[in-house]
This record gives sequence, C-alpha cells and structure tokens, in this order.
Amino acid sequence: MSTRATPSGQHSSPKAQRLVSYLRDELEERSGDLYVKGKFIANDVDLSPKEIGALMVQLQGSVDDIEIEKWSYTSATTWRVAKQA
Repeated sequence: MSTRATPSGQHSSPKAQRLVSYLRDELEERSGDLYVKGKFIANDVDLSPKEIGALMVQLQGSVDDIEIEKWSYTSATTWRVAKQA
C-alpha cells in the first residue's frame, strides 16, 4: 500500500496519517524545526520505532506542507521535520 500524498494531502496508510498528524501538531506547538527519534515518539503515535523509520523514509518529499530530512545517526536515526516555506 502506498503512502504517497493524494491531491487532498491525505495518505492512504492509517499509520502514515497518524504519523503525519503527529508531526504537524508538534510543528504547530514549536516556532522552529522539530528533531525526533522514532524510539522517543513511538508511544505517542502507537507505532514501533522501526515502523516510524520506514514511514519517515516513505514520507520524505511526499507531504506538501512539511519537509522530512534524515538528520543524523547517534544510537538511532534523528529526523529533522520543518514546515515547508
């Protein structure tokens, strides 16, 4: 099943929708970029860190209003999430 963005900005996977919704909410609460590790947000989105990592890769470049970038690796991948300009 694909998680590519549809014209409405929705993703076909419920897991992807849940993760995107979480990331958008977190960005709204912050004034800058968001840096996350899957293992630290797993409980918040009810997904395993492995599922989060796989979804983040799939979501890169496919969400119109947020930018997802693999940022660094120190004991787990850190992702930078930012609002699109």
